[in-house]
Amino acid sequence: MKQLRPELVQWYGLFGAALAWCAQLIVGWGVAYADCTAASRHWGLDVVTWEIVLMAVGLTFAVLAEIAAVNVLLATRQLEYDGEPPLGRRLFFAYAAALGNVIFTVAIILNGVGALSNVTCRPA
Repeated sequence: MKQLRPELVQWYGLFGAALAWCAQLIVGWGVAYADCTAASRHWGLDVVTWEIVLMAVGLTFAVLAEIAAVNVLLATRQLEYDGEPPLGRRLFFAYAAALGNVIFTVAIILNGVGALSNVTCRPA
């Protein structure tokens, strides 16, 4: 099995959960909007199923990003976070990614729960 480059693991750990959350927001909005529009109502989109799938996929990518961040953190734990580049920079980014991924994981869960508990297509 080929090892991934540490830089790629570092950047996925830093941005993976954020991109998963953005994708969940955009696709979820699109599905809810398509369900409420008269022109696309005949498509038969099930918003609940879509939102559950989006939340599960988003959580999967966020957990993988957290694993990547912790992997970089463990690989560079003997260094100082303000040490020589690029390893010191990787340690700094890994700390930021580990915290950010937890925040984005909670955001993905909150977005999914909010979308599931909301009633779409209400008249104004």
